[in-house]
Amino acid sequence: LFSKYCRHLIFFFFLPPSSLDPRLEGWPLMSSPFPTTFIIGTYVYFVTSLGPKLMENKKPFELRQIMTFYNFSVVALSLYMTYEFLMSGWATGYSFRCDIVDYSRSPTALRMVRTCWLYFFSKFIELLDTIFFVLRKKNNQVTFLHVFHHSIMPWTWWFGVKFAAGGLGTFHALLNCIVHVVMYTYYGICSLGPAYHKYLWWKKYMTTIQLVQFIMITVHIGQIYIMDDCPYQYPIFMFIIWLYGSMFLVLFLHFWYHAYTKGQRLPKMARNGISKDQ
Repeated sequence: LFSKYCRHLIFFFFLPPSSLDPRLEGWPLMSSPFPTTFIIGTYVYFVTSLGPKLMENKKPFELRQIMTFYNFSVVALSLYMTYEFLMSGWATGYSFRCDIVDYSRSPTALRMVRTCWLYFFSKFIELLDTIFFVLRKKNNQVTFLHVFHHSIMPWTWWFGVKFAAGGLGTFHALLNCIVHVVMYTYYGICSLGPAYHKYLWWKKYMTTIQLVQFIMITVHIGQIYIMDDCPYQYPIFMFIIWLYGSMFLVLFLHFWYHAYTKGQRLPKMARNGISKDQ
């Protein structure tokens, strides 16, 4: 099985240009993976090196109003993408098993393409999470898990959108949008100020929701090991998503253990069920 996916991986990196989805020709950031790679590289350099150095002798920025607008805007965007993913497949015909990519130009197929591109683009918007941390000198929040998660998603999704915009490979995006509705609602309430912190007792349960997300992703895509003949067009994506789900499940379990069992990363007020992360 491992050798089979190695062959798929080698084949994937030597695909001819004709294998690219022609429906995305001329779309922003879709010409090649290099603009995405450059943006991500710049982001990593800024949040891990340049940004902290620039802020070293400066006072933290007060960004409460900007962050409130940003967080609730992401909630609205995530709600919209959830609806679009449902209406373009997941609530209108997908079986939650071997759902292949529809490469036609039907209204539903094109709706899925637009939703996949929007989800890809939303990952760049979410890079602001870390930039806000740096500008507010919350460098303890710029963890490996945080930066890696924000970096890997837009890069891998460029390939997902360019080659396979639809099908079973979009299930984790649907779940991620649902989780982000919850997560950014939490961040939005937190950014409103101390008067609203009493409503943030459910932080631990938010992390549980994130863990459930990765379990569902791993289980869903893990069906590749029991489906005898699934004609999904790019099997390598199934393996990558399974690896992604499994890896982040382990990383979030590690975070859970240290934050909630050992209490090593809890914010000052978290023992009372209140967080000051945002």
